[in-house]
Amino acid sequence: MKSIRQRKMAPKGGKSPASKTPKSPAKTPKEGGDKAKKVRKGKRAQTYSSYIYKVLRQVHPETGISKTAMSIMNSFINDVFERIASEAGRLARYSGRHTLSSREVQTAVRLILPGELSKHAVSEGTKAVTKYSSSAQA
Repeated sequence: MKSIRQRKMAPKGGKSPASKTPKSPAKTPKEGGDKAKKVRKGKRAQTYSSYIYKVLRQVHPETGISKTAMSIMNSFINDVFERIASEAGRLARYSGRHTLSSREVQTAVRLILPGELSKHAVSEGTKAVTKYSSSAQA
């Protein structure tokens, strides 16, 4: 009877198990192979939902908003943004500039938004630009 040590050792004259040649060559992954294809998720649509929700929490902490209302608000913000951006672009083109500055955006807001709303928007925008400028310098 062989001892435990002799049983575990490979025979001297034969090939060791590690030196066996594979029966078939290594398979490389092929396109459209047998494996299940991974489903790629498309790019997520950018929305203003989180920002709308934050503002709603500041104004009315106890009030919620439905998906359809959120969708309507998102469409509204996209529409206003598009109007302001196109008007600011037009103003920059009229003055022969290639870059939009806060001045063009401010003028576009004054032209597009009515009365008191434009005054509040301009003051909030000025406050935001001032805050950004002070943090950028620090």
